[in-house]
Amino acid sequence: MDLGADEFEENLPLLQELVQEADFVGLDIEFTGLRSNLSGPQQISLFDLPSEWYLKTRQSVQQFTICQIGLSVFSAIEGEANKYIAHSCNFFLFPTTFGILDSEFSLQASSVQFLNQYGFNYNKFLKNGIPYMNEEQEKKIRHDILTGNWRVRSSPDKDQIKAVIDKVTRWLDLAKEGDWMTLPGIAGFQAFEVQLVLRQALPDIWTVLKDEGVVVKKVSKQHRWYLQNTSCDRESCWKEKILLSARGFSVFFQMLVKAQKPLVGHNMMMDLLHLHEKFFRPLPESYDQFKQNIHSLFPVLIDTKNVTKDIWKEMNFPRVSNLSEVYEVLNSDLNPTKNSGPEIVHASRCEKYVKTKCPHEAAYDAFLCGSVLLKVAHLLLQKIHGIDPVPESSFPQYLDVLAPYVNQVNLIRAGVPKINFSGPDYPSIRPPILILSIKRWPGVSEQQVYHKFQNLCKFDVRRLTRSQFLLLTNKFKDARNVLKEYRGHPTLCISLYRYWRHSPDVNCVLQVCGIVTAWALLAFIFGRSGP
Repeated sequence: MDLGADEFEENLPLLQELVQEADFVGLDIEFTGLRSNLSGPQQISLFDLPSEWYLKTRQSVQQFTICQIGLSVFSAIEGEANKYIAHSCNFFLFPTTFGILDSEFSLQASSVQFLNQYGFNYNKFLKNGIPYMNEEQEKKIRHDILTGNWRVRSSPDKDQIKAVIDKVTRWLDLAKEGDWMTLPGIAGFQAFEVQLVLRQALPDIWTVLKDEGVVVKKVSKQHRWYLQNTSCDRESCWKEKILLSARGFSVFFQMLVKAQKPLVGHNMMMDLLHLHEKFFRPLPESYDQFKQNIHSLFPVLIDTKNVTKDIWKEMNFPRVSNLSEVYEVLNSDLNPTKNSGPEIVHASRCEKYVKTKCPHEAAYDAFLCGSVLLKVAHLLLQKIHGIDPVPESSFPQYLDVLAPYVNQVNLIRAGVPKINFSGPDYPSIRPPILILSIKRWPGVSEQQVYHKFQNLCKFDVRRLTRSQFLLLTNKFKDARNVLKEYRGHPTLCISLYRYWRHSPDVNCVLQVCGIVTAWALLAFIFGRSGP
């Protein structure tokens, strides 16, 4: 299902029911951009501690927005052994523009090209995107609406409202009590917005929202008072409906949080950052606070990138580079449990992916995440039991074998390969840092050093002193190769970095201590030789 603003509210009760009955939920998100143009010390690097990585990436999350969320809700079919049904939905989102809310976000050219390549529907995103807001924005809007301080602030909305008021005012001059007119083409929470302004501006009308648009009826002031105070459409209740509609996808997000179902993604760190920023609260400056918040929202996270990366070599599967390739390998004869693993079927309204592959469409990738999880969990279960097929496999059994991977989310470029959301992060298992000492190459830059080695292997480079640079790669074989290749080189000396030996801070301290010690020794000697 592809859902925009027009279809979202209609399907919300069904979505809530599906999530409540689910075993787990697959997630994927598409963004208007991934990385802001950080450079120099702000650039993402393998040298970064998780807290440093977080602070740098936080800037990108604040700069870009979500254009599509894909959810695939997996549920075991009752009475069917190890069989699951998947309900997959695309949600096209666009930030709420309502009252004081008028968000700014960037479009990264490479991200736009990427989504265009895979047929992304920008028309649905821009014209019919589901509104959303985080708790802080909701609090401001709620206060303004309920206290009567709400105003139309954006120019397009003001122009639309002015045109509507002029049209209704001209009609009122000729209308009789009981007459009505329809304002077509106004839907979603904008329809509530228009009605709110009309009711405030014109005391002798009443408005009702119907399928064909906003219906305006001319009424007496006494009848208007009666409608405001005795009907189920009284103003206080009606303002709550405005808030509900303006919150849009944030309503469903809170349902998802309340359901506390395992959330499954692939390389899902950016997804979690955006979920926090766009639907919960602005990202905190504290990395530890971010981890605590995410863990309270989603107590069970499973990153299939982290799981498959760990078992891939052990299973002797061919190297793969993306989620689609992982899925293909697990569905091939290379998978020893291919014929005994879980059976997955698509729900009746979600049959688009039965025969059609749609890579980088959010709901399709969310479906792949959930499918990969089930197939990998079955592999692990078979490995533990040593038999195939494993009798009476169930999702709780799958969760048990996946326990070592729960809340471990992959990091692509940082000083550690993953983040632990339920405790302290694990120490780095990256290759050792190398130190490059350069002779007879004055004024060399980090960029020049990078280009010098890029044909042999790719290092992140960080300057240590005027003639020394630190080199770091995520592949042990690259570190070994460069040490071997440059052994005995006349101008480029590469060795393992040792903090106590090479750190300028340590060397400075040692030099100061040496000077202090020398002066103390001289004072002692000359003090003893005096009269």
